[in-house]
Parts: sequence; structure tokens; C-alpha cells
Amino acid sequence: MARVAARLSTEGKQSTHPVDEVLPVPKLALYGFQHVLAFYAGAVIVPIIVGSALKLSPEQLVYLINADLFTCGIASIIQAWGIGRIGARLPLIQGVTFTAVSPMIAIGLGAGGGTAALLVIYGAVITAGIATFAFAWLPAKAFRMVMRLFPPVVTGTVITVLGIVLIPVGLNDAAGGLGSPDFGEPKNFAYAGGTMLFILILMKLGRPFLSSIAILLGLVVGTGVAFLLGDAKFGDVGKSDWIGVTTPFHFGVPKFEWFPIVLMLIVMLITMVETTGDTYAVGDIVGKEVDSETVARALRADGAATALGGVLNSFPYVAFAENVGLVRMTKVKSRFVVVAAGVFMIILGMLPKAAAIVAAVPHGVLGGAATVMFAMVALAGIQTLGKVDLKEEKNALIVGVSLAFALLPATVPVFFTKHMDADLSSLLNSGVTLGATAAIVLNLIFNGPAKDNAHDVPAAGAQALAEAEVDTAPGTGDTATGVPAAVPAQAAAPAPAAEKADDADPSPSPSAP
Repeated sequence: MARVAARLSTEGKQSTHPVDEVLPVPKLALYGFQHVLAFYAGAVIVPIIVGSALKLSPEQLVYLINADLFTCGIASIIQAWGIGRIGARLPLIQGVTFTAVSPMIAIGLGAGGGTAALLVIYGAVITAGIATFAFAWLPAKAFRMVMRLFPPVVTGTVITVLGIVLIPVGLNDAAGGLGSPDFGEPKNFAYAGGTMLFILILMKLGRPFLSSIAILLGLVVGTGVAFLLGDAKFGDVGKSDWIGVTTPFHFGVPKFEWFPIVLMLIVMLITMVETTGDTYAVGDIVGKEVDSETVARALRADGAATALGGVLNSFPYVAFAENVGLVRMTKVKSRFVVVAAGVFMIILGMLPKAAAIVAAVPHGVLGGAATVMFAMVALAGIQTLGKVDLKEEKNALIVGVSLAFALLPATVPVFFTKHMDADLSSLLNSGVTLGATAAIVLNLIFNGPAKDNAHDVPAAGAQALAEAEVDTAPGTGDTATGVPAAVPAQAAAPAPAAEKADDADPSPSPSAP
């Protein structure tokens, strides 16, 4: 591994492979596998957290992880390779969005947990994916009108809310997992603290490759220590098959319920902002002009992958910012590297034993890693809000009041559980939903829709990336985790079509691909 890391680091600094260059197979494999390493922990944490919250059996959790990885591979190939007018044809890795974690848990618990809850979730996921795909075929002017609802003050607030709401999920795992017999035991916090400390040390070292896989290494080392102390059980690994194929509707026929669908549509609106920002960010990195049609193709890939995820027992998909940062650090711009990574993920998704190993990670270890990741999500939102004039009282009110709304479900849960209809509770009993809705509504009241000329996206993206280069330069004390590279670009996300004047930018045809 050390030799591979050294080789990748050395070659990456010198590489300027164009975005459409097909590299030799050995390089494709090496660079593609590095993307998988940087992405893997984020990819598997979502099904683990959701599956654990819904009280799925170990066998069901293993299947969920396999289905996620398998679909991640297909989604990444669609995005990077492109099919007709679907896919940005940029080095963008697709993964399950963290935005959906809290809403999916709320939907699942409202449906009673277990596989019955998954069926309700998948019905909402399929519907939201189809709606996203259809939205991305809107004419350019209509596309812009919707995206003007998401200026930086809204985007930054939503991302901050997302991190704040998810941090307690990580902390509950750090305590041993809600409902577990040893919840709150000191040993769980010891595993969580040790894992977190190990991750922070790796990031402090400032080595790009180590930083990019710090979460993964933290999970591996933490689980290894737990195994030596007798607290990690791998009995299910021996029971798992070597080869397993993900089949459509494995858990049953999806159920389509109104309120979960509305909640998932809100999630997809947020993910569209994330993908838009990442598309512009990676376009700046690889030197390829990104226009409204490129963004639309990226969102069509999101929608198609999300609908496919619901069919193949997975969840909503978004472009992963972590891997955008990796493209910047390595300077390997070829989109076919991501295609190779997609092939690796499909293969991993067909290995139940690998998923069983991941499912055996102790809650304390998982909680330590998840808390770091979720805290970085909140930081991403704070960095985005740094681009907003918060001395302006109306902007400060938007952020502050939205954060207050986001904390309501966790602070006063009885309001949702005892004094609200079950269907309405499944929709509103989510800090992400309330915080995002409050941010959008308050911004419309105080600021109105964003204007095209208020968001010069390419320029903003280039400036953000330049600042990120300075922030992560050797000797500055910050680590090249990939987050700083992609996070500032979020500030430019809300206006995907603002790079051209209204009349100068031809509308994408709403016809079928």
C-alpha cells in the first residue's frame, strides 16, 4: 500500500491527463482504486446507519451494503461515461447522499422499522428519482427559476443543518447504538475516541493520500483493536456467500405513500444543489467549460441513479464532494478513471463476505468515524455561509431561525410523536426538512429569488478553488482532505445556469434522450 500511495502521489503531482483521455489499464486500475478508497467509507456508512436504525438483521444489512456498492458503481459509470444526454461526462463519483439519512430514518421509523419500512422508503426514492430526472429536462429558463430558490445563504444553512442533525446519530453510535444492551458503556466511548484520534492524527500529517482515506483507515484500525479485545464479532463473515447478485425489489414491492414521497422530493432538491456545485467545481479543476446543459446532464444522471437505487434496494444518489477534492489533489483529470472506479464498486457489490466484514464494525468505532464525517459536513455549511454577508440582518435571521427550526424535532420530540398525525409526523419530524424549508421560505420573504447576475458561477467556483489551494498548501496547517476543495464551490451552486445570460444560453431541448 505504501508503494501504491507513493506512486500515486508522485504521478498525481505531475499528471495533467485531459478529461477525455483513456489511460493505460494499469494506471486506470491504480487511480480508480484510489477513488474507491477515498469513497468507500462514505458509501457504506449510510446503509449501515439506516439499516441499524431500522433494526435490520445482520444478513439484511449485508445485502443493503452490497446493493449500495453495486448501484454506486453503475451510477458512477453513467455519470462519467455518459449515455446520450444523461451524465456530465466528468470525473464525478456518485454515492448515497447524507442528506437523505435523517429523512429516511424518520420515514422508516414512522413505518414501523424492518423491511416494511424499506418498502416505503424505496417507493419514495423511486418517485423522487423519476421527478429529478424529469426536472432536468425542463427548458433552461424554467430550470433557472427553480434553482434561484437556492442562493448561498440557503445552501450554506441547509448543509450546516444537515451536519448538526447528523452529529447526534454519530454520537449515539459512539455510545454503543441506541437500544443495545451496552449503550453508554465507557468502552464504547473509548473505541469512538480512539478511532477519532487516529483519524485526526492522519489528517494532521497532511499527506494527501492518507488524508483521503483517513476515515477508512480509522474504521479498519478501530475494528482491529476491538477484535483483539474480543468486541468485534466476525461470525457472520463465514456464513456469507462469496458471490451474491443484487436483484430488483429484493425486499418486496415498494409502497408509494404521499408524505414520504414529499419528504424525499425535498431531499432531492437539496441534492441537486450539491451536485450542481460539484459539477462546476470539477469542471474548473479539469478545465472543461460547464454550462446549463452539462449541469442538466449531471442532474439527469442523479435522477436516473436514484430511481435505479430504489429498484435495486439502495438510496438517493449525489455527486460526492470527497472525490472532487481527490481529482484536484492528484490532478488526474480523466473521467475514465471514475469509470474504472465504478467497475471496482460493482465487483465489491457482488462480494457479500466483504459487506459482512463492514457490517461487523462495532458501533463505537463506527460512531467515532461518523461523528468526524458529520462534523465536517457542518463545517462545510459554515464555510459556505462564510461567503454570505451575515452582517446583513436579514441574512443572519434566515440562518439563525432556520437552525432553531432544525433543532425542534430533537429538542421537543413529543410534539411530533403525541400531538401530530403519524403521516404528517413522518414528514415534519426531521431537522433537515424543517431547517431547509425554513431557509427557503425565509429567504424568499427577505431576499426574494436570486438573480442570475448575482451568481457568476464559473468565476465563483474558480475563486473558491484558488482559495482552497492556498488553504491546503503545505505548511499552512490544514489537511488536504478533499473537503476544502469542494466546499467553497457550494456557494456557487444555486445558479447552475447563470454562467450565460438568459438570451445567450440556448435552452436544452425537453425532448427525450
